[in-house]
Amino acid sequence: MVDVKIERSWKEQLAAEFEKPYFKTLTDFVRSEYATNKIYPKGSEIFNAFEKTAFDSVKVVIIGQDPYHEPGQAHGLCFSVNDGVRLPPSLVNIYKELNEDLGITPRTSGNLERWAKQGVLMLNATLTVRAHHAGSHQNRGWEEFTDAVIHKIAEDKQDIVFILWGSYAQRKGAFINPSHHLVIKSAHPSPLSVYRGFFGSRPFSKANEYLIQTGQTPVEW
Repeated sequence: MVDVKIERSWKEQLAAEFEKPYFKTLTDFVRSEYATNKIYPKGSEIFNAFEKTAFDSVKVVIIGQDPYHEPGQAHGLCFSVNDGVRLPPSLVNIYKELNEDLGITPRTSGNLERWAKQGVLMLNATLTVRAHHAGSHQNRGWEEFTDAVIHKIAEDKQDIVFILWGSYAQRKGAFINPSHHLVIKSAHPSPLSVYRGFFGSRPFSKANEYLIQTGQTPVEW
C-alpha cells in the first residue's frame, strides 16, 4: 500500500485508486525524480489543490494541464502562482476576462488560493514537472489519477461547474454528463488561442448564475 499525504476526505474517496499498480509505479517514479532532479512544485504541495478544496466542498472544477516549470511559480493549483511571482500570460488573460465579465479589477497577485478555499478545485492533469522541461512528467500515471478524480466528482456529486479551457481539458472532461452538471467550454486563455473564443466567453458569471440557480453560494472571483 502506498501512503499518500493527501487531505482526509480525498484519501477516503480515492482509497481504491491508491491501491492500483499504476499508482505504485507513479509514486516510485516521482520519488526518484525528486531525489535526482529539480521538480516543481515542492513535494509538500503536490496535492495542494486537494488540501485547499476538500471533496465535499467542491462546486467548481477548473482543469489545467501541467504545473509551471520555472522557479517559484508552481504551488499545486492550476493557473496559479505564488505571491510575488510575475503573472504568467494565461493568468493575465484570465484576469482580463474576469474584469470584462464581472468588472473585477485585476489583482497584482496570481495566487488563486482564495478561489480554492471557496470550493474551486484547481486541478492540473499532471501534478509534477521537471524544472525547465514542460510535459516531462506526462504519461507516467498522473493523467490516470486525475481522470479518476474527475470521474469521482462527476459521478458522485450533482450540480458541479466544470470549466474546460482548451482542447486538452475538453477531451479530459468529455464524459461529464451536462444534464447533471454545468460544462463551460471555450478556447484556452494562452496568448496563442485567447482570441479564438476565450475572450468574451464569460465563464465566471455563467458559473455563478448556475451556482445560484442550484442553491449554492456563488464564488467571489
